[in-house]
Amino acid sequence: MTNKQAAPKSVTVIELYNLLGKEMRIEHVAGNSGAGKAISENRVQKIGLRMIDPEHKLDKGKVLILGITEIDYFNTLSNNKKKHISQALTSMDIPCIIITKGIDPPSVLVEYCDMYNTPLFRTDTTAGKLISSINSILDERLAPFISVHGVLLDIHGLGVLILGKSGVGKSECALDLILKGSKLIADDLVEIRKIGSSTLIGSGPRNIRHFIEIRGIGIINIKDLIGSTSVMEKREINMVIELEQWNPDTEYDRVGDMMHKYDILEIDLPYVKIPVSPGRNLDTIVEIAVRNHIFRTTNLN
Repeated sequence: MTNKQAAPKSVTVIELYNLLGKEMRIEHVAGNSGAGKAISENRVQKIGLRMIDPEHKLDKGKVLILGITEIDYFNTLSNNKKKHISQALTSMDIPCIIITKGIDPPSVLVEYCDMYNTPLFRTDTTAGKLISSINSILDERLAPFISVHGVLLDIHGLGVLILGKSGVGKSECALDLILKGSKLIADDLVEIRKIGSSTLIGSGPRNIRHFIEIRGIGIINIKDLIGSTSVMEKREINMVIELEQWNPDTEYDRVGDMMHKYDILEIDLPYVKIPVSPGRNLDTIVEIAVRNHIFRTTNLN
């Protein structure tokens, strides 16, 4: 089993547009050649009447939102002041500008966005709704991230990460659980993002999502074979179960009165280690471990 830590990613302007453009009715107006610029901050910025001061410094890597307040003020200015502010906005290191509520972008701003390769968009969506949607996407995409070799399932409404060395039977156990009603989120490689201070969200890489590899059969598409209700795109991780080949020299928990923890991105999750040996009904044991955790948690609360 290997864990690979990755630094928080940036999101390009064109990636954000592809994710939100249709839903938010976003139109690309100018600065097309800057579509590859990186968004590195998970919050947008809205400057309000601070644009009165063309020397005001914007935050690098943050999307800039302009609404009625800014554009109405901008339109009252002289042509020279419009040019001064447009140059100041577009020459700073910001990834893109989005104008809300269907307002027509001032022509001088369009001109400078093309000049400085700053993508300019317009949407008829309100600023509040747009900001909420952008922040939600960036929170996830820019969150601390690791990839883990394992299987992630939804078992009885709990996100369960199953770990173990290659060949121990993780995928076969997962398949048995899926046939009993569990849902597959990811097999082989699980991408885990830390959202906020206490939540871990797991998903599978897009190119292998919904697929599971069973030795002797090969790679199968769970969604196509069993149905769309047998898969999920992503899931909060609530528990970790590790499968380990039975070792007679290892002392395993026989009483179950100890609450063990597994650390992922500085978040402690409930953890159970299950020995694997021939003849053990592994999927049933995993399911009982999950039910036992739910029972304990419910009674503690």
